[in-house]
Amino acid sequence: MRPEQPRPRAARRPLTYSASVAWTRAGFVLLLLILWEIYGRVWADPDFVKPPSLVVVALFRHILSDPAVLHAVGLTLVEVAVAFSLAMVVGLIVGVLIGWTSSTRRTLTPIVLLVYAIPQVVLLPLVVLIFGLGPESKIVFGFSHGVLPIVVNVVAGMRNVDPLYLRGARSMGAKRLDVVRHVILPHMAPSFFAGLRLAMTLTLIGVILAELYVSMAGIGYYTQIFAENFNPGPLFALIGVLAAIAMVLNALVRLAERRFTSWRRLASG
Repeated sequence: MRPEQPRPRAARRPLTYSASVAWTRAGFVLLLLILWEIYGRVWADPDFVKPPSLVVVALFRHILSDPAVLHAVGLTLVEVAVAFSLAMVVGLIVGVLIGWTSSTRRTLTPIVLLVYAIPQVVLLPLVVLIFGLGPESKIVFGFSHGVLPIVVNVVAGMRNVDPLYLRGARSMGAKRLDVVRHVILPHMAPSFFAGLRLAMTLTLIGVILAELYVSMAGIGYYTQIFAENFNPGPLFALIGVLAAIAMVLNALVRLAERRFTSWRRLASG
């Protein structure tokens, strides 16, 4: 009877590209936190910089345990959500109207780009004069930051639609709304979602800027208060909350993009 041969060990599966990127990103962030901790403990002025360990303590002591700050975070989230929703709807409609024909695209696109190039912060006093100091001015200012990137990307996406698809749909009797729904919108989805990701960040920036200058509530208001009082622990903790909000919102947009562009991956696969 032949002796039983030992079974060969199963080869380890190599890390996928996404897992490798995730581990690299996590290692880079960990390295930055370690360097920050060393700098904050050894060289930094405690009135201006706190190490991450003390920032985490301030997060639980001054941010998460303070009902007023939590209310401010919730108010900012509502303002960002309303401003982004308005920017998404208006940007999509205006972008489709501008990009519908080559004549409207050539006529109106330079005007949109000209308005896009204007620094939005110079319009903040005018927005405050019209809409007051309440949440309306923050929503409008966030909307003004988010709508133009969506318009520009929608127009660019419509320009890249293959004309053969448009002529084929019309030759089969498709109406204008059918062409928009079944031909234009699916093919410009990548450009549209790229505009949404950019608009989400800019909308958040617009709301925070408005809260910094003309608000008595919201994250921007408390950020200014902590900075003026030389209280860097809660300040960095609140900035971390802002970063977490931006990451979550961006992840939600990416999930929606995967949901509505899954047919492209299936077609390419």
